[in-house]
Amino acid sequence: MFGLLIAFKDYNMFEGVLKSPWNHFAYFKEMIHLPDLHKIIRNTLMLNVLGLVFGFPAPIILAILLNEVRSKYFKRITQSLLYLPHFMSWVLMGGMIYALLSPKYGIINQALQWIGLQPVYFMGENSWWVTVFIGSGIWAGVGWGTIIYLAAMTTLDPHLYEAASMDGAGRWKKIMHITIPGIMPTIVILLILNLGHMVSIGFEQPYALMNPLVMDVADVLSTYIYDLGIRQGGFGLTTAIGMIQSLINLGLILGANYAANKMGREGIW
Repeated sequence: MFGLLIAFKDYNMFEGVLKSPWNHFAYFKEMIHLPDLHKIIRNTLMLNVLGLVFGFPAPIILAILLNEVRSKYFKRITQSLLYLPHFMSWVLMGGMIYALLSPKYGIINQALQWIGLQPVYFMGENSWWVTVFIGSGIWAGVGWGTIIYLAAMTTLDPHLYEAASMDGAGRWKKIMHITIPGIMPTIVILLILNLGHMVSIGFEQPYALMNPLVMDVADVLSTYIYDLGIRQGGFGLTTAIGMIQSLINLGLILGANYAANKMGREGIW
């Protein structure tokens, strides 16, 4: 928190944070007039919204499917394989994705050519790159995300399922009327926490997957701050951008929690 003072000072590393002169909000004024800021914010929001729409339900669906598996050995093996991508570096995963989707040697494009279709440059076209970004994010996080929902399912009373079976309910009705309502508090809390990151995005994934051909959609706030702050030495300006990010995220969390409470759901507090 002490380092946030850099956003309000004309920071000089030789004078230190305390002795550097105040800049009268110069960095915040400069931030508004950055030429690429609107594009960067648009890309960040677009990727986060798509990731929330398609990525948030994925671990819920997967956890429900795993919960319905009766073979414990198959369930354990499947869980282990699904958790594995979470522990892999995005540098390694990025290399695997580029290799799989290579227009000349990638197995995906070879399969397309085998059935008579033209190869697709997945990592060189904006729309396909966004699809790959969202898909790879789901692939990397869906297995790990199921842990929380499976843990929530273990707290459900098994007598509810027994009573539902006696009433003639099948698996689908048990899922709809027992499992999903039972884990709904967990879903709401995780949704609120995810909404609190709508203007933030991880650095590793976009940096590992981006290339000069797709910078119009791949350049996001985290990579922009890295380039502006670390490479160009704009510490004060990037600190100001990061502070605004944090304030917006805080506002989103407060708003989402308020909305959840108004709808009768239990929020974070």
